Amino acid sequence: MAEEPETPETPAPEGESPSEAERSARDEGADQTPDATASEADASSEPAAEPAPETLHPKERKRRARAQKAASTPARPAVAPEERQAERMAERRRKSEIRRAGRLRAREKARARAGEARETPPREHAPGKQQTRQGVVVSSRAAKTITVRIDSARRHRRYEKIVRTSRTLHAHDERGEAGIGDTVIVRESRPVSRTKRWRLVEILEKAE
Repeated sequence: MAEEPETPETPAPEGESPSEAERSARDEGADQTPDATASEADASSEPAAEPAPETLHPKERKRRARAQKAASTPARPAVAPEERQAERMAERRRKSEIRRAGRLRAREKARARAGEARETPPREHAPGKQQTRQGVVVSSRAAKTITVRIDSARRHRRYEKIVRTSRTLHAHDERGEAGIGDTVIVRESRPVSRTKRWRLVEILEKAE
């Protein structure tokens, strides 16, 4: 069997017995132990060093900035819904006044840029000249309405041939005087119905 190493004994100081030397050594160890324990507790209670902002993720930096701003911003006092609505309406009125003033300034600048602030002169009103057409009545079945055929002849610009065309229109005949085959003169008028824009003026020739 291996022999256990012998522990060297600490010689007792002169003038003290071995039992007194052991007690003094235990007291010295007890005095040193609380200090070491306290230093270890202080080291464990210190907060861990935060990483530098450059090493944080951008989202984490934004989150911390928002949290810091929210902590530094004082909380708004509670406001009743009616008061909040009144504040909104006042803010809308204020903004509308600003917009109106801006529009006025822009209008004045546009006038100044044009070089003058004159108004457009009023349009001279003069009655127009209504067109007249001569044609032959082809139908008078509708009440107070006649259908007039307008014949026209013109020479073709290239072939110099006489080209004859015709079109029909509806005219208003208040008293129903015109009949089929009559040669009449009609004149433009205001819209009388959906299709009538002409009015009977004169009957030139009655049909036989």
